[in-house]
Amino acid sequence: MVKTGVAHFPPLLMMALRFSIVALVLAWFVRPPAGRWRAVFFLSITMGTLHFGLFFVGMSGVESSVAAIIFQLGIVFSVLFARLFLGEVFGLRRTGGMVIAFVGVSLIAGAPDMSSSIIHLFIVLASMVAWGLAAVQIRQLRDVSPMTLAAWIAIFSAPQFFVISAVLETGQVRAIETADALAWGTVVFAALGASIAGYGLWYYLIGKYGVSTIMPFAFLNPFFAIASSVVILGEDLTPVRLTGAAIILVGVAIIQWRTHLQESGQRTSESQHGSY
Repeated sequence: MVKTGVAHFPPLLMMALRFSIVALVLAWFVRPPAGRWRAVFFLSITMGTLHFGLFFVGMSGVESSVAAIIFQLGIVFSVLFARLFLGEVFGLRRTGGMVIAFVGVSLIAGAPDMSSSIIHLFIVLASMVAWGLAAVQIRQLRDVSPMTLAAWIAIFSAPQFFVISAVLETGQVRAIETADALAWGTVVFAALGASIAGYGLWYYLIGKYGVSTIMPFAFLNPFFAIASSVVILGEDLTPVRLTGAAIILVGVAIIQWRTHLQESGQRTSESQHGSY
């Protein structure tokens, strides 16, 4: 989807259009984040301008398999920042599960295409650092509803992207005038499907369960990408892809099994303590 969009629209312009649609859809249904303006504004910079902006610019010069691997590093950054800033614990067993899942992603991605631009690689990597920081900010804003976050991130981010696009990019008017149904469909899906539905749910889950519990589920992205390509596009399910998908599931299961044991033990301890 990202490749389809940036193949027609300049990356920053696409983000400006995406967030404009999100803002227009949600602004009528959410309340302002009273008392949390500054925190939400800085989140719009981290999550919107830095993460999405850098990621879409970087993807314009990075081969998809390489980007898939770098994307998973965002999970690592998120867990590290959650440990540093929130005190969340990510033990040895869950670290092992993360390593296993990363191996599965690498198998699915295959041999990297070294034609990818080094500069664009570092831009994508920087976007993942911003994603990790944004996860911590979202956790700290768990008192703000997910749709309010999605709306005001979009309201703050759209003007930022329009200004940055005007300064750094060219051909915006022509791109809008010549965009076909597929190009516009990509932008609309990114706004409604990804930003509102997908990220709205993500904001809710991080706020409720914490960064180190939710972020490892992002390892499942390649798994669902393979399933979609097989079911929708009719692509072949090769043994390597099947093995990689299975390894990802094992890694995520190990991570979440450990979380389940910790939560069960905590509930047992609390019930025993309450019986005295």
